Amino acid sequence: MACASLHQRGPMPQQAGIGQGILVVLAGFLPILAIVALAPAVPRIMAQFADVPGAATLVPLLVTAPGLMIALTSPLMGWAIDRYGRRRLLLAATLLYGIVGVAPYFLQDLTLIIASRLALGIAEAGILTVTNTLIGDYFAHNQRRTWLTVQGLVGPIFGTSVVALSGYITAVSWNASFLIYAVAFPIFLAMLFYIYEPAIAEQKEARREEAQQFPWGPVLLTSGVTLFSATLYYVYIVQVGLAFTEIGVSSPQTIGLLISVASIGVFLGAALFQWLSGRFTGPQMVCIYLLLLGGGLVGIGLAADQKIMTGFAFVQQLGAGIAIPALVLWAVSKIPAEHRGRGMGIWSACFFMGQFTSPLFVTAARDFAGDMQGAFTLLGVVALLGAVVTFLCLLKYRPAPVADAQH
Repeated sequence: MACASLHQRGPMPQQAGIGQGILVVLAGFLPILAIVALAPAVPRIMAQFADVPGAATLVPLLVTAPGLMIALTSPLMGWAIDRYGRRRLLLAATLLYGIVGVAPYFLQDLTLIIASRLALGIAEAGILTVTNTLIGDYFAHNQRRTWLTVQGLVGPIFGTSVVALSGYITAVSWNASFLIYAVAFPIFLAMLFYIYEPAIAEQKEARREEAQQFPWGPVLLTSGVTLFSATLYYVYIVQVGLAFTEIGVSSPQTIGLLISVASIGVFLGAALFQWLSGRFTGPQMVCIYLLLLGGGLVGIGLAADQKIMTGFAFVQQLGAGIAIPALVLWAVSKIPAEHRGRGMGIWSACFFMGQFTSPLFVTAARDFAGDMQGAFTLLGVVALLGAVVTFLCLLKYRPAPVADAQH
């Protein structure tokens, strides 16, 4: 009888642990490398291709092209994940990332380099979508909070380290920074042993009625809020140097130092997320980080000296440290496992689309306000209004306890 019972139940599903968590965190950082690894190398790449017509436009495009491809192809990646499985696509995307990421080191043609960067963006779309999906597949709600906190804490450390390494090796050769992408190869090898396909088929069978329809309502809500948040999130990243310049800080070294001091807020915000996510729902955390983002942007816009501006930049960065893990946690908790790949693909597309919508809104705000600080103030008010709208919605529609589509 016992044997029959065991046979009916089948093998116990595999349980994710520290190995899977570490790999998901490390792989999730790979898309960030696309920008930070090349930031110190742009001047030398520009000088290398100075004789190429349109190089002043093409070289910056070389840096941002992967983000555009993430925005365009993430929904397709999400569909592929749900149809063909997580592990297979993650392995393929990571291997492709390593190959096309390193390829520009061996290329001398700017067009081919840009083509390789477009292919890199496709690989990053797969990696980002799968890793966000696996956070939901592998872990229960409290474990997701923990690993998203770890991701938020180590991200700034990795980013700073990669920028420093890139600056050092770029001094050796204009294309040496592309070798940093080879880090994908040992991660790929580790994935072969630690990444497994989650038991989505069994979960789908248990939820047969719910599995018939894709949850468009929750996906469009979380993705729409993500696009709005990402548009505001990138305002600081791209434009804060200009804001410091407007108050008379002309030294690049001083601007870099002040931005580094303010960036401590990202680290502390990620740590604060762990506490907040155990006490507040997704919409409540949206309200909190929009208040911090908006307050910080308004303060930067109104600041008269570098100390005040740095202080408000810290506030903005505190909100930024909360924003991404809060958005991911909210999104994965609203999507059933059998639809999670497609849902997180749409989420990824919306977040990276914010890279492209943000400069457009900044330009419009700057034209309206007259200078960059005015643009910061105006967009900060928009963020605060978003927090007010979220708060009013919370009063009208009391959110249900955080759902867990898997557990």
